[in-house]
Amino acid sequence: MPTLLPYTLASRDRSSLNKLDTLVENRKVFTLEKCELNIYETFQAAESVPLKFNDLVITSMLRGKKRMHARDNSLFDYVPGESLLWQANEWMVIDFPEATAEAPTQCVALTISSGEIEETLQFLNRRFPKVDESGEWNISMEEFYLLNSTDLAGAIEKIIRVSVEESRMKDMFAELALRELLLKLMQTQARQLIEKHYKQMSAHHRFATVIQYIKENRHQKILVDDLCRKVYMSRPNFFRIFKREFGITPVDYILKEKIQLAKELLENPAANISTVCYQSGFNSINHFIRIFRQFENCTPLKYKHRHMGKGH
Repeated sequence: MPTLLPYTLASRDRSSLNKLDTLVENRKVFTLEKCELNIYETFQAAESVPLKFNDLVITSMLRGKKRMHARDNSLFDYVPGESLLWQANEWMVIDFPEATAEAPTQCVALTISSGEIEETLQFLNRRFPKVDESGEWNISMEEFYLLNSTDLAGAIEKIIRVSVEESRMKDMFAELALRELLLKLMQTQARQLIEKHYKQMSAHHRFATVIQYIKENRHQKILVDDLCRKVYMSRPNFFRIFKREFGITPVDYILKEKIQLAKELLENPAANISTVCYQSGFNSINHFIRIFRQFENCTPLKYKHRHMGKGH
């Protein structure tokens, strides 16, 4: 999953740390007209640190690890490559099990005004209504845990870049970047939701049938024309609406599922790259390795060795 690059703050040597207001969730703030970007750094281990925002907030880990207390009081690790969505005026409670002065945690938290969210939702529902009975564009607080897609990570990086730069037009650039980020957020939520419940949703959401077919046939060749016929759409219309709904093309989604299958197969110590290639529906090892690297930023062999190392 795509990770965001850490933001470079001023040099943090021992003497500069003494000048900070706090070593736990020390904050640097960039305030704009319709949002506020907060960059938090923690330089020592800590437990049960409370945090609350007045507006809806999207957070993304840049470096290190946090342990979040979920709404049901369970704990889950929060690491780079992941983002969280949190309601306005709702407490989050955080542990910092590994933070040190030499290896601080770093996280961004972007608060967005309710007015900007409402304007964006109205625009999308008016101009780009969703298909079938899948409802209107909306932000779901149930899907608060997000695995960063390339598009979502790119949208977050863009709003960070706009927020920290010095420009007389930064508020205008930020508004455009916010709308893109909210769209990518909702597309990511829609994709995660349908992946969890495609069987239950197949009766009222035509793309649920497509997702189910892809998942059940990822081990073999999947033709996009067959998917078009399943939902009675022309090929151009199918590509356009699928990308609008989920933020990814049908071809890339098929490849993503095949690479996920390959990763599962590579976790078997006895698996070899050639066998995994063909069991994942690829007919060329070179093509398989290229696509795997595109999605995972490493070769299948490196992924296998890395997983075996974790097993030890």
